[in-house]
Amino acid sequence: MSQHSSSARRARRLVAGTASAAAGLLLLSACSGPAGGEVNSDYGFATAEQVADSPITVWVDASREPAVKAFKEANPDVPVEYEVYDGNAGGSGTFQTKISLMDQAGEGWPDVVFSTQQNDALWASQETNGQQAFAAPLDKGFIDDDFLAGFAEGSLDYATVDGTVYGLRNDLAQDVTYYNQRLLDEFGYEVPTTWEEYAELGEKLAAEHPGYILGSLGDSFMTYVYYGGSESPVFQAEGTEFSSDVEDEHTVAISKILDGMLENGTLVKDSFFSAEFAQKYADKLVAVPGPVWYTGAIFQGALAVPAGEIGVGAPLRWEDGEIETGNVGGGIWYASSHSKNLDAVEQFLEFATSAPEFQVEASSGYPAYVEAADGWLAKQAETGYFVNDDFEQVMSDAAGQIWSGWSVTKWSPESAWATVVIPGIAEGESIESLLPAWKQELDNEATVNGYTVK
Repeated sequence: MSQHSSSARRARRLVAGTASAAAGLLLLSACSGPAGGEVNSDYGFATAEQVADSPITVWVDASREPAVKAFKEANPDVPVEYEVYDGNAGGSGTFQTKISLMDQAGEGWPDVVFSTQQNDALWASQETNGQQAFAAPLDKGFIDDDFLAGFAEGSLDYATVDGTVYGLRNDLAQDVTYYNQRLLDEFGYEVPTTWEEYAELGEKLAAEHPGYILGSLGDSFMTYVYYGGSESPVFQAEGTEFSSDVEDEHTVAISKILDGMLENGTLVKDSFFSAEFAQKYADKLVAVPGPVWYTGAIFQGALAVPAGEIGVGAPLRWEDGEIETGNVGGGIWYASSHSKNLDAVEQFLEFATSAPEFQVEASSGYPAYVEAADGWLAKQAETGYFVNDDFEQVMSDAAGQIWSGWSVTKWSPESAWATVVIPGIAEGESIESLLPAWKQELDNEATVNGYTVK
């Protein structure tokens, strides 16, 4: 972490501010950061009047609460308050809704917000209700260029709008294939490497070891795992044009695979994060495609699978294709342009995304900051949690194999899956039969958000 560069930059700002005041120059400020305010060259946006000891308020989901606690322990002199919210999980829109109300009131904004969604920069970078954009631009002087360069290549793309970076990526979320080596050995099965082998394993498992499973479809983010990960073009946008092709061969093929596995019971309908899932399947999950954050959140967390059982394989691919994996989240931290203590905000952002106290010791996912990622992988290796020695290479390779055919838009694809597919399969309908309704819901959401449906 570049503590020395941050401290030096803060010192330069203080000196510059003092010199300006002594010279009788007007300090640039905008008490509530209105649209059209005068830009502060140190930060790259119109700033509120700064109050050195002003407490900063941080919004986080429960999984990122350790980041705040670690920061407070490491920086006891920095006043920090925090609020736990849903983190926009499932595309809830809570972040945008609450900020919109604060924009209307002209007050009350938090200083830092974490969101699980990748699309918030699209709205958070825009002026609303007479207020300047909530998200502060980070690469115009606010965050040091050397620090920004420490993130994995492409990891800040989701938070970049019109060439400006508005958020810092917390973690990467590339899909891999997790497997329980103990169960595979016991049953005499091999790790699946293709979607076709995954389906075949489901047939064998259902016939020979009923009750054991290969995953769940009970969470709205499964659209990324199974459709983004299978190169299914159901969520594509170019500019303001949106398209969803549910008749594509990959879309239909993966839908048939999922339907077959739902029918034979190797895919279930419980949420991965439900108490019921942990009770039923803690020792029955044989293999599953999913993001690297399953490591801490699912296997080491909810299911409490002991070390020495779980392995990490390459992402599933089609047997006649190359690896093109899905990306399932990878949350983003945003700084408020209205903050009265931007030095503390900067200090917190850099800590939360790079400091080993959180990213290595307490984070469930694969850090987007390269130095922290190296530490996270080394810690996993030291603990001997995974059975395969090459898990580090597998995860690192997968980070560069994410399919480019899945787009980021103003709304989340999770909402349509939650509205149409999850209740449909709960009532016994096949996913293939739900494809037209799923497409219609996606198209409707695109239209509401100002996109033209192709």
